[in-house]
Amino acid sequence: MELEPVYGGEPDDQAAFCSQVPALAEYVNSHPNLTVDVGQVLFGETTSMTGDGPLGYYLHKVTGRKWANADVEMEAGCGIVPISYKEKSFVHALQWAIGLEWYLLMNDPWRIAMSTDHPNGGSFLAYPQIVQLLMDRNYRQEVLKRVHPRVLQRCMLKDLDREYSLYEIAIITRAAPARMLGLPHKGHLGVGADADVAVYTPGPDIKAMFELPRYVLKNGVLVVEMGEIRAELFGRTLHVVPGYDEGVLPDIRKWFEAYYTIQFANYPVDAGYMVHGGTEVPCRK
Repeated sequence: MELEPVYGGEPDDQAAFCSQVPALAEYVNSHPNLTVDVGQVLFGETTSMTGDGPLGYYLHKVTGRKWANADVEMEAGCGIVPISYKEKSFVHALQWAIGLEWYLLMNDPWRIAMSTDHPNGGSFLAYPQIVQLLMDRNYRQEVLKRVHPRVLQRCMLKDLDREYSLYEIAIITRAAPARMLGLPHKGHLGVGADADVAVYTPGPDIKAMFELPRYVLKNGVLVVEMGEIRAELFGRTLHVVPGYDEGVLPDIRKWFEAYYTIQFANYPVDAGYMVHGGTEVPCRK
């Protein structure tokens, strides 16, 4: 089970909008079977992408930005709207603060994964900014001085002085996500691992340090050196092979033929798509 940021207040009363992370984090901390995928919101330009077409249209009307929508087979839509998260926006700033509260209130870094719900909360290119916010409380407090003042009253971020260590950053960005996904060959440097390694040059500017790794190795091969591509290396496709009752297929095929213009035979994905090889990930029960 995973929990994402949850907000307190009333749906029609923005004045009541507040963080509920302290209570939720306390619950998650006391239940070791739960993990958290943060989905951090970051200030700046990004793009909202949703399968909810009407929501995409609503965001278009609210923001006044351009809007694109596609609908395939009437089963889902894809609404795309450019989004700007602003420090002076109360809602945006509280979303930003709530994500950071999750990181700082979770006791066990092995049960939390860094993400921005790319691209909706922010690009994954902004991960170095999250690292700086977690490792440097002074920087975090400086940003807090610029956000909407009401945010300080609706969350407890200003009172949190925890700083992540480099070891904890390695856990929430590599080791913990691999463990959560059941990938024993990822997220560590032990025997049998894939030897995916990033090497950084230590420096006082944490954000700059993580923006430009000195070396990036994939399967033990040097692919990037100081921002320069040295080799092109394709990884394997990770996939699951879940069991199912083949007796349901005739009914599903009949439904497709009655209501879809795309044939049922076009939907299955076979091993031919894994042109660079594949690795089966065991299904957890």
